[in-house]
Amino acid sequence: MSIKNVTRILICNLLFLAAYASGQTTVSHRAISGIVADQVTKLPLSYVTVRLKTKDGAILKTMLTLNNGSFLFTDLKPEQYHLTLSALGYAGLQLPAKERDTLYLQPQENGLKEVSIIAARPIIKQKAGTIIYDVQADPDSKNNQLLDMMRKIPYVSLDGDQNLLLKGSPDFRIFLNGKPSGMFARDLKSILKSIPASTVQRIEVMTTPPSKYDAEGLAGIINIVTIKKLNNEWNGTLNLNARLPDVSTGAGSSFTFKKDKWGMSALTGGNLNHSPELVSTGFRQTYGTNPTDLFQQRSRNPEGRTGYLGTELSYEIDTLNLVSARFNTNGNHSENNGFLHSKLIGAGAILQGYDLAERTRVNSGGLDFSADYQLGFKADKNRMLTLSYSYQNNKNEPSTAALISNVLNYPNRDYRQEQNDDAKENTVQLDYVYPHKNLTVEMGAKGIFRNNNADFKVDDDPQNSDHLSYRQQVLSAYNSYQLNWKSWNLQAGLRLEHTLIDADFLKNTTNVKQNYTNVFPTITISKTLKGGNGINAGFSQRMKRPGINRLNPFVNRINPDFETTGNPDLRPVVVNSISLGYNSSKKLTFNAGMDYSFLNEADLPVSTFDPVSNITRKTYDNSGKLTGLSSFIYLRYPLTSRLDLSLNGRAIYFWMSGEAMGQKMETELFTWSFNLSSGYNFEGGWRTNANLFLESRNPTGFQGTTNGVVSASFNVSKTLVKDKLSFGAGTNNPFTKFRTNKTVTEGPQFYQTDYSQSYFRSFSLNLNYNFGGLKGELKKNKRGIRNNDLSN
Repeated sequence: MSIKNVTRILICNLLFLAAYASGQTTVSHRAISGIVADQVTKLPLSYVTVRLKTKDGAILKTMLTLNNGSFLFTDLKPEQYHLTLSALGYAGLQLPAKERDTLYLQPQENGLKEVSIIAARPIIKQKAGTIIYDVQADPDSKNNQLLDMMRKIPYVSLDGDQNLLLKGSPDFRIFLNGKPSGMFARDLKSILKSIPASTVQRIEVMTTPPSKYDAEGLAGIINIVTIKKLNNEWNGTLNLNARLPDVSTGAGSSFTFKKDKWGMSALTGGNLNHSPELVSTGFRQTYGTNPTDLFQQRSRNPEGRTGYLGTELSYEIDTLNLVSARFNTNGNHSENNGFLHSKLIGAGAILQGYDLAERTRVNSGGLDFSADYQLGFKADKNRMLTLSYSYQNNKNEPSTAALISNVLNYPNRDYRQEQNDDAKENTVQLDYVYPHKNLTVEMGAKGIFRNNNADFKVDDDPQNSDHLSYRQQVLSAYNSYQLNWKSWNLQAGLRLEHTLIDADFLKNTTNVKQNYTNVFPTITISKTLKGGNGINAGFSQRMKRPGINRLNPFVNRINPDFETTGNPDLRPVVVNSISLGYNSSKKLTFNAGMDYSFLNEADLPVSTFDPVSNITRKTYDNSGKLTGLSSFIYLRYPLTSRLDLSLNGRAIYFWMSGEAMGQKMETELFTWSFNLSSGYNFEGGWRTNANLFLESRNPTGFQGTTNGVVSASFNVSKTLVKDKLSFGAGTNNPFTKFRTNKTVTEGPQFYQTDYSQSYFRSFSLNLNYNFGGLKGELKKNKRGIRNNDLSN
């Protein structure tokens, strides 16, 4: 079946359901519906037991709320009924049944002298394919940056260089409030370091994203939610932080306002950092007819500044019409003054040597804008049609000036290399949601239009300059179904994506053209067991399209003996994943999961050695094959009313293979990481927290690994004004000043080891202030901002 026919069928289904929805008439039988939410967070609650009783107390019907917290009882006689709501960790609720919008459940609290601990408010919630981590429920969030908190989230970890991993993979998508954002496009680590965790409400980890989301992101999606659900009130958070001796000072703030039909939120902050001189060394040994040894010693003084701003505005025209818009922007400037001493030895003599002083400047930034129009239906307020548009623009402008001296048999001269990347993206999307009793049907269509341009040059030399123009269109449609039946939840869907690629170069008359169609199935099934336990299983296919950084053929020669370049002929990679999970939400919060993933033609890095020029060249190629068997575990347990303990860990066994210089290479590697955290609440508003992080070595591809790490931190915080002002101080790795990052790479004719130094010991201060307050229990609108309904 051609893509045109499939698209026509999906569009016909969409129009049919829309027409069917508008043509429905009200039946004489009565229906009772509503949404159940948390009284504190205002978030919808799934799997809440809702019982419908007759006026004499007899149970007539029972059901569990859906993922969006909704419930619906139909075909009822026009009589009086009562509702009883119950959920683990919440106080029960009983009230007369009537047509209402939202019912709130109050978390159960245990009061202690001078210390208020909400033991029943769970930090972890799980539904099929998604883990939700309530950042505000974790008391350590007031004294940490968002990157530090990521270690505590199931399926998420950091490597030894503090790069974020999802299911042990660096290939994933990251959203802000349910939408892709250019804020995270370039330097994710720097942005997450600059965002105070106190400005974030929750983190949603989608290991098996539904079909309404793009198939991009091999490991899944991480959604950062900063917007708090409010009812005619305003509040915000201000955070100031500093760290030494790797100097870093930052500030961050979030603000949310809700008044009648208007809603607004903002997230902003910035960070300045400067590192004292750091030293690194490198060694490369080559084999063959003329073996050589290369020794390099480098020093660097990195510094930079980062800023970001995100805003969202919504207006409820009436109970059936809602419009919203978002604007995000960010900027980053980094500088690095370095010095390199290089010496090549062969046959017992120095063959080549030089010194290089380099100055690198990188200016990068991005902005994105999006708008949505949501139309509701009188027959069913949970039925909706949404039209969305978004625009993104990201730029990256690195430049390097190098001065070469003390030359021995080295032909190169001083040089200056510059690069200018510009990536634009326009997206149009239409979504339709049709709930009917226990079944929810979703369908939609989407078009993504990308236009990437890259200019690169060396010393204004036309022979070493070029321009890359890369245009990509992704046309997609999806259809998914969610069925809730007693304690079972089933989600299944298909996503069709058709991709067109057209790339060309000024110096090369050969164009790169690709045209391919993929169908991505997704299915998850979960069952709620007795006692707050649950099991789930899923299967999904995801895709990774190569970004401009891997496609750009510009040759980076910052280190003349090691060149890096992209490959414009890279093809997309499809991964297949099978997952199993178990969760328990009793006194012990326990989550465990297993995942089996495999992909062919993986675009892994490939390093080769040229014995003529004595240069190691790194690029990317679709010659790789990767298989991983993973296990994940998270537990949190209150040892006493004041002392808590949590553990987040993963273990992955990799099978990898690829081709370098015409030779096939295979490797197997077992990796693991564990983060152990414990906190104690003292009287008078004091809290201490200790963390221990252990990680094994990790693969960089089929040719190399990075070394493991052992890290420890200790923090203390004091609540100065209850629920308003808090102060914190901490130290990381107090007994180890530096960490040496070791990277090993080997190929058919060479073996190289790089040692790079980074500051490990640090001391930090943190001040957090919450402002604003409740304006009164005013009447709530029928509809408000519901970011959990937003799709990318």
